[in-house]
Amino acid sequence: MAASLSKVYEAEFKNEPLIDFSDLVNRRAMERALSEIGRAQPRQYALRCGGREFHTDEKIASTSPSEPKRVLGMFQNGTVDIANQYVQEASRAFEEWKCFPVEERVACVHRAGEILRERRFELDALLCCEVGKSRTEADAEMAELIDFTEFYPRQMLRLAGRQKLTPVLGENNYLNYIPLGVGVVISPWNFPAAIMGGMTLACIVTGNSVIVKPSSQAPTIAAVFVEILHKARVPINVVSFFTGAGNTAGEALVVHPQTRFVAFTGSKRSGLRIHEQAARSQPGQQWIKRTILEMGGKDAIIVDDSADLDAAADGVAVSAFGYAGQKCSACSRAIVTEKVYDQFLKKLISRVKSISIGPPEDPSNFMGPVISQEAMRSILDYIDIGRKEGRLLTGGRSLDREGYFIEPTVIADVGAKARIAQEEIFGPVLAVIRSKNLDEALEIANDSEYGLTGAVYSRDPKALERAAEIFHVGNLYLNRKCTGAMVGAHPFGGFNMSGTDSKSGGEDYLLLFLQAKTVAEEIIR
Repeated sequence: MAASLSKVYEAEFKNEPLIDFSDLVNRRAMERALSEIGRAQPRQYALRCGGREFHTDEKIASTSPSEPKRVLGMFQNGTVDIANQYVQEASRAFEEWKCFPVEERVACVHRAGEILRERRFELDALLCCEVGKSRTEADAEMAELIDFTEFYPRQMLRLAGRQKLTPVLGENNYLNYIPLGVGVVISPWNFPAAIMGGMTLACIVTGNSVIVKPSSQAPTIAAVFVEILHKARVPINVVSFFTGAGNTAGEALVVHPQTRFVAFTGSKRSGLRIHEQAARSQPGQQWIKRTILEMGGKDAIIVDDSADLDAAADGVAVSAFGYAGQKCSACSRAIVTEKVYDQFLKKLISRVKSISIGPPEDPSNFMGPVISQEAMRSILDYIDIGRKEGRLLTGGRSLDREGYFIEPTVIADVGAKARIAQEEIFGPVLAVIRSKNLDEALEIANDSEYGLTGAVYSRDPKALERAAEIFHVGNLYLNRKCTGAMVGAHPFGGFNMSGTDSKSGGEDYLLLFLQAKTVAEEIIR
């Protein structure tokens, strides 16, 4: 690795700054990027594997949730046969890639980060159009992806080479971390750049080959990212881009005997299905497959008697309705002690009613659309259930306009066992639950099959201390919102049905993509 690059990674890691969209130059650059995407003709994306190009009769269209008739890209609906060829090519590529010096793999990731910075406005705009993110939400996601290009190389350089062991007289002992093999990344539509890219970068910097299969609702940003990795000199079959139906071609990637591991983010149902499939040994399979799973949440924010209610109302509103509640970390339950319950509700409703809804290309809109017609129907069905389980205070309707827009919805006086208090809705719906005191609030918060994020608003140090001990979530936030994990600062991953507590953006994350080999040599005198 060049001396200059070595110095880059010797420096302390710092999170990528966000773009200041109040600056006129940045605003104009973003408007140009949005305009260019708007003028562009939908691109046809082929499947490429082993020097061949595949086109299928059946296509997958990527459309904008703000303008469903607007097509951003056309993709192939890959078959089981094509999926199997992808794994075979990735297996061949792994045999060469695993021998690349760590410094060369790190240099590839570094170059990818530089390209991401150069194309940042374009990629921000693409996220706005393809998945309906506001420009600030989109840029925060791109900053997170750039962070991964800085953070993971530092961790890999730390893990590279011989690791020291306890000395034994007369022996020379050491441990090496080596890559696993062929990985499959199955990524979600709600963070189609950061989650997809973070899992992919972890695969390749550790020396594995990887097949990237994005959600069919957001394949464009993944296709562009894989192209960026190729421009950064990652060999063509070390990282490959695949689209196809999850229940056919996707399953073929998971069960193939040459697939070594699967990194997945998505629904509990899909994650458990992948875990079950991966656990079944296939003819010719030589290993126990590893699964790295992140599967959602039913996240709660607790507000106690001593809380700053203005800060709590703002934190709950932003956590519940940022990106229309379509985050696994989003607040979907507010649990409020009875002494401040009514006062908190007044402040919350005032804050929620100030939220502007509309196309994310317009910077005045805080909340954009939900991802699809199917998602909108499911969310509205849950709102109907909520009307019977609690008291609708605001929202509850879809907007009479093009696109999949739903009002931010707050339902109060919800029972702890109600469906809208237990089931993941994944949309702009908040259930507010009354509790007698902090202890009961913690019991209600923990009464969930999920355990991803949570937050507590309190001015009582003992209450915060108790919450830190009792609240059973992978990421707990005190006196702040429960969304917005930062690489390095907030390693991210949850308990229970929220996944395997994989802690992306943490110092131990890359170990999930490696295996340890111990070497003990007796010294011959």
